[in-house]
Amino acid sequence: MADTGRLLVLLGIMLLVVGAVMMLFGRLNLPGDFVWRRGNMTVVFPLATSIVASIVLTVLLNLLIRER
Repeated sequence: MADTGRLLVLLGIMLLVVGAVMMLFGRLNLPGDFVWRRGNMTVVFPLATSIVASIVLTVLLNLLIRER
């Protein structure tokens, strides 16, 4: 149970750091992100950003889990 708690704390810290970086440097806009603007409405579908974030988090979590 203690391992689960440590993992949750580590994930929370990582989310905090990623959120702070995104707030400081603005939102990432990769070439695969789709943006639709019509009148005063904007719809953003961050496909490429989601894929990159998924790959990075998968690698980080695999490194953390295999470290034990």
